[in-house]
Order: sequence, then C-alpha cells, then structure tokens
Amino acid sequence: MSQPKRGAPDRTAGERERRGQILLALARESVTRALADRSGGEESLEEPAGAGARGRETDATAPWLEEPGATFITLMKGEELRGCVGTLTAHRPLREDVQDNARAAAFHDNRFPPLRPEELPEIRFEVSLLTPPVPLPRCATEAEAIARLRPGQDGVVLDLQGHRATYLPQVWEQIPDPKTFLAHLKHKAGLPKDFWSPEMRLSVYGVEKWKEGEP
Repeated sequence: MSQPKRGAPDRTAGERERRGQILLALARESVTRALADRSGGEESLEEPAGAGARGRETDATAPWLEEPGATFITLMKGEELRGCVGTLTAHRPLREDVQDNARAAAFHDNRFPPLRPEELPEIRFEVSLLTPPVPLPRCATEAEAIARLRPGQDGVVLDLQGHRATYLPQVWEQIPDPKTFLAHLKHKAGLPKDFWSPEMRLSVYGVEKWKEGEP
C-alpha cells in the first residue's frame, strides 16, 4: 500500500529560486523593521554583503503570498543557531506567516535572548515552507515507528497528551540515526528518551527551504 505524498511540490528551478528570494527578503525585512523600531532608527542597521540583495525585488503583490502557508524561520549566526520559530499548520496568508515567524525567531525564542541590532550583519536567514503534515498509522512499538520514517527527508511531529514537538528535515543532518533522532524528539517534547506508548501520534511533512548565501 503506497503512502500519501509528503514531499515538497514540484516547481521549476527558476520559480523556486524566485519564491525563495521573496520569502527570504520578507523575513529579513520584517526583522530589520522591528529592530529599527526598537532602536529608534534604521540608519544604524547594517546588512551583510549579499544577504539583503537576494530579495530587493520583493513582489509584494504576488498572489501566492496571500494563500495559506506554514513556515519555520531559522536564524543562524555563523554555525550556531540563533533562533527558530514556526507554524505546523497553514492558517494565515504565507506573507503574514513568514513575517510573524521571523520576528518571533528573532525576539521570542525562549532559548535565546532577543536579537540585538549589532548582531544583524552576522545573521543568515533560512525559510522552510512546510507541506501539510501526514499522520502515520499508530505504531505498537518504537521499532515500528522508526521503520516508517525517511531519514533525511521527513520532518516529524510527535504528539502525546499535551507533549508536542517537531524536528524539521534539516535536523537529520545533525542526527542521522533514526532511533537517536526519535529519542531527541521525545526529549524535546518533555518525555524520557526511552519512552514509548502506542498512543503516541507521529506525523510527517516535507519542506522547501531557502537559505541566504546559498543558490
């Protein structure tokens, strides 16, 4: 029995690149404006060479920006995570989702202090556009659940009686072993790493992702 399609939609390379430039620009511009408001002026805010140029031709009238979309916005400072906040279910226009999540990643990720204006030149933005999550069948054992995952491809949502967490597909790059991946996801949800219950619900999703400084 074939599984439901859970990968990113097919697009031409040109269309994908154009959309990525627009979404990255929206994310950066949203944080830049917020920092300017907080610091009382935009003149003190610098952009890293090449980062802002990717989205200078932001098409604010693109109809697809008004369609519902779910995104995660990741901020990287060098090789270190500086913030990551997102939405699992599309419930508002894509433009609004990107802008709000970018500000939340910069100022309201409780793992980090709010972003400071002097940090902006070092920050690289990444936008992940999620496909709708696909629930997996309930699994009696953890081994069954692990066998259903596609390392390197699946974003995973774990849900159990108020314990909820997700990892984007990019996390497989740091945690390539499925058993370890799932253990860390359980820990993130506030559960013991070796815990399992047949009531645990897993859903998977794909992403299109774009990162400043990458083609």
